[in-house]
Amino acid sequence: MFGRWGRFVVRARWGVLAAAAVLVVVGVVWGFGVFGRLSGGGFNDPNSESTAVRGQMVHDFGPRDPDVLALYSSPTGTVVDPGFKAAVTGVLDRLRGRPEVASVVSYYDSGSTDFVSADRHATFVAITLRADGDAGTVAEYKAIEGLLPAGDGVRTQLGGNRPFEQQANAMTASDIERAELVSTPILLVLLILIFGSAVAAMSPLLIGLVAILGAFIVTRLISQVADVSTFAINIITLIGLGLSIDYALFVVNRFREELSSTVDSTVDRSSRASVTAAVSRTMETAGRTVAVSGITVTLALASLLLFPQGFLRSMAYGGMAAVAVAMLASLTVLPAWLAVLGPRIDAWRIPLPRLRRNRPAEAGTGWARLARSVMRRPWLYLAGTLAVLVVLAVPVTRIQFGGIDVRVLPSSNESRMVADRLAAEFPHHNQYPVQVLATGVDRDSAAALASRLGTVPGVTAVTPAATNGDQALYTVDFNGDPASDGARAIVRDIRALPEPANVHIGVTGYTADLVDQLHGLGDRLPWMVLFVVAVTLVLLFAAFGSVVLPVKAVLMNLVSLGAAFGAVVFVFQEGHFANWIGYTATGFIEPTDPILMVAVLFGLACDYEVFLLSRVREEWVHGADNTTAVATGLQRTGRIITSAALLLVVVITGFATGQTGFVKLIGVGMIVAIVVDATLVRALLVPATMRLLGRWNWWAPGPLRRLHARPAPVDGPPNPGRSGAAQAQKSTMIGA
Repeated sequence: MFGRWGRFVVRARWGVLAAAAVLVVVGVVWGFGVFGRLSGGGFNDPNSESTAVRGQMVHDFGPRDPDVLALYSSPTGTVVDPGFKAAVTGVLDRLRGRPEVASVVSYYDSGSTDFVSADRHATFVAITLRADGDAGTVAEYKAIEGLLPAGDGVRTQLGGNRPFEQQANAMTASDIERAELVSTPILLVLLILIFGSAVAAMSPLLIGLVAILGAFIVTRLISQVADVSTFAINIITLIGLGLSIDYALFVVNRFREELSSTVDSTVDRSSRASVTAAVSRTMETAGRTVAVSGITVTLALASLLLFPQGFLRSMAYGGMAAVAVAMLASLTVLPAWLAVLGPRIDAWRIPLPRLRRNRPAEAGTGWARLARSVMRRPWLYLAGTLAVLVVLAVPVTRIQFGGIDVRVLPSSNESRMVADRLAAEFPHHNQYPVQVLATGVDRDSAAALASRLGTVPGVTAVTPAATNGDQALYTVDFNGDPASDGARAIVRDIRALPEPANVHIGVTGYTADLVDQLHGLGDRLPWMVLFVVAVTLVLLFAAFGSVVLPVKAVLMNLVSLGAAFGAVVFVFQEGHFANWIGYTATGFIEPTDPILMVAVLFGLACDYEVFLLSRVREEWVHGADNTTAVATGLQRTGRIITSAALLLVVVITGFATGQTGFVKLIGVGMIVAIVVDATLVRALLVPATMRLLGRWNWWAPGPLRRLHARPAPVDGPPNPGRSGAAQAQKSTMIGA
């Protein structure tokens, strides 16, 4: 099937390239508009108790959580000085009566010292917008943003949800632009070193451009019907560029190999027949491998759709779009491009004779020596590698979970500075109080409930915030981090209070959101893991006709994930080296981050597994014994896998050095996982286990063996040196 597809693409090459050019234009003109349609939230479960209580609270009492916190300060004047007061009240006068504003609360109208800093040189104004939902409040914030500066020597700093969202969007766009400017030249140099040809080196980058712009188009289409998080753009660009380069590297490498392996010297290597045959064979082998890998990674990311959080669903939308477009571009645009170039894929050669060609792994090469060493001492390599991986994974046992807040932004960010100053300078202001909504109360029961709330361990104050008929709203304050175990215990204790007759108590707020989030994620995580594992087992069985290899692949992927999670806990939770990378350690990990890492890294680990097993299976099907097949597969793929991993690490590093803490965390985890996977796991652990398993690598029970019906080899041209009888004999051994 893939061979026929390759021949079709050769015939339609100019039409395919024209369509790709149109896609690029549409992506630049329209796809980039996705940046203006992104939201900054989506971390809470829309079906949780906390979300339901918040919705009822907003419906019955109006919006309660401020959208904007405007901080006004002066190094010389205090909040009671006439100039300071006039500057801030001028802002209040401009805001009152605006159709976008639901409420404005400040020291000057409430008299509350909660709005005044300890040194009285700063005050803040809490602004609640009228619209319901992110899109509406973003538009309203943009309409009033110009009214907020105080002037007259009073410094204005804007924080809160809407400024945070706007600044995070701008930071994301800036990080992507900087990452691409930094990583693209490095990638080009490395690709030239790998291929020895400037034209061949540019081909993966062109596919990466198509993949990113195509994913922007898809994501903007999705944003028409669903909220998409601003952080999805980082995942789109990171995965889209990284996997495009991986896939294109594999395809271009195979095309050059096929084009140069013409046995009949009378055939012109540049003839259309030779080029068509090379493209066809490349699609039949490398193309099929790319398809298996792309589908596996896409479905692994689809597991994020099992969660209701908009953030995780956004990561699924963006990641699936990026991987799918990268795969399709590698199976359409790239073979069309290769068909047009033909032997000119090696044009503009760089004089690097040892690196110019992806030479077969001769007996004297480093990969051949490593393969022989692993085959001779499999138990030693197995035990040694597992010992190293266990040490890397040990910090996972200390993992703690907490919620996301403005600390994902750098300390120099304006929203971050507002949050830090409010926490440090306003001792009576609690940014994240627990909110309790009681329904069915009267005056006496409302007072009794307030008194009972005050007896909950850890509660420092209970303030009746509002009443509406038989409803009462309370603000419950406490000391300490709102993501701490103590704060979460307060939420659980309030929910556990006996309810008076005909009275219902609901709890919401940041901490309640976190409690419900952790509970919801814990409920769905086993289903996600089951889905990812099942997809991996089914697809790898379909590719290789073995039930042992898919199970081994799942176990190897878990090993890589363990090392990645260990690094994340060590750096981002415990703070080791955090200053080096510009990250503020919070003492916990936001729980959606590991879930996202499971989906992304499980798929990427399968990527290299498919590349390696494809070549091993080729040798096995063509008559080699298990040891020879594994050794030869490692020799032939070791260089290309490590090259692909190096290029992907360069891409990820460009993004991990950005300003957003969330992307740093994901980036460091991915870098560790990829390095571990491409070196310790695929180069040592997988070959050692396959050597020890022997013929059991290819075992499948009879019914499954017949169901598989053994398709054409996944990767590798027929070997004319092996007889048809030998291949037929080996075919009967598969699954035996």
